[in-house]
Amino acid sequence: MSAPSHPGSFTDWLGDHAAPLTHLDPEAPLDDLEPLRELVGAARVVAIGENSHFITEFSLMRRRILRFLTERCGFTVLAFEYGFSEGFPLDAWAQGEGPDDELRARLAEAIPVGVGEPLRWMRRHNASAGVPVRFAGIDVPAAGGSLLPALAPVADYLREADPEVLPMIQEAMRIAGSFAGASAASAAPAWTRLTAAEQDALSAALMRLLMRFRAVEPLYVSRTGRDGYDIALRRLEAACAADYGFRAMAGLFAGTGLTADTSARDVYMAGSVLWHLERLGPAARIVLAAHNAHIQKTPVSFDGHLTGLPMGQHLHHALGDDYVALALTSSAGHTADMRPDEDARFGFTIDDTELQPPEPGSVEAAFAEAGLGLSIADLRRAPRETPGPDRYRIQSAYLHTPVLDAFDAVLTTPVSTVADIED
Repeated sequence: MSAPSHPGSFTDWLGDHAAPLTHLDPEAPLDDLEPLRELVGAARVVAIGENSHFITEFSLMRRRILRFLTERCGFTVLAFEYGFSEGFPLDAWAQGEGPDDELRARLAEAIPVGVGEPLRWMRRHNASAGVPVRFAGIDVPAAGGSLLPALAPVADYLREADPEVLPMIQEAMRIAGSFAGASAASAAPAWTRLTAAEQDALSAALMRLLMRFRAVEPLYVSRTGRDGYDIALRRLEAACAADYGFRAMAGLFAGTGLTADTSARDVYMAGSVLWHLERLGPAARIVLAAHNAHIQKTPVSFDGHLTGLPMGQHLHHALGDDYVALALTSSAGHTADMRPDEDARFGFTIDDTELQPPEPGSVEAAFAEAGLGLSIADLRRAPRETPGPDRYRIQSAYLHTPVLDAFDAVLTTPVSTVADIED
């Protein structure tokens, strides 16, 4: 992808400079992805987005890019929009622990966001690789659906580190268990049905535990070692972030929320990425898989209202050019609109929605007008003399943001299809 030779419309530039890709097959040759090498450079974190969860083509392309970045560029970690606490047993499986057929059981209760096939590839790769690829969860527990995947191992830790406070965390777990669900879509409405006293008791217990963890750190480390302490603290911080998120979402839907108050989850995810980078050492390089709205480097606004500061904004601030954000989108096909449904398995139902022609001003419209199929564009080389796209698709809606500032590159597929999440 060469630098632009003349100013013109963004669509004209895109037609001249986007690099075509040949296929989506994760097992096929990777030579067409070579434009990624220059785009990525020496970055330590490369985020691969998607404009919607549950899209077959995005999952396939992520798997191809993971292979390319690990096999040809030396990346060593796959970090996923998946629970920080729940990620440790998946990493152990990817390193060869347990039988091959155990993964299905480990993922049985999780929303199927496309982590299974990358993990299976990692396990096969690691069986003969000189440098194994690690797996890292970065998110709050159970996609915000339950605090228990984080709090249960913290309770186990405290049995050794500080048995005196076990009644406190057990009470927090009792309240958390009363509204736990498979995702935030089911847990958030149940949280609103708690009494205000129960909501406050949970938040107070979590904050008291967090402050005690930090206040007596030397004592805990002397009893359990540094590694155990660091992981337990990060798990507790996940529970605190998720608890804050319930209050923030309730305020948002009630029309009483604070500006950008839904940012707690994203700053936690950004912190988790940085935590893994530090823990795994200076040679670690992370492939980060998450939604486009999480990886973008600009604030998230809807209808002109600042809604959140995304993970990508925090990572860009912390890492500068060592963070690269690659958005995945599509020009046509279908998308997975998520409709709340407390009776559904994960608290929502997927509507397989046909996409309308891209809106003027969107990055999807620019790719379509340029006549591009499967292709990638390095937006850092786009001319700034003329306006770039000011929006991109999120499911069947649009998020308004200066796309050239939000992402370093965009990869588009000509069509998108909705996967069966019950598979």
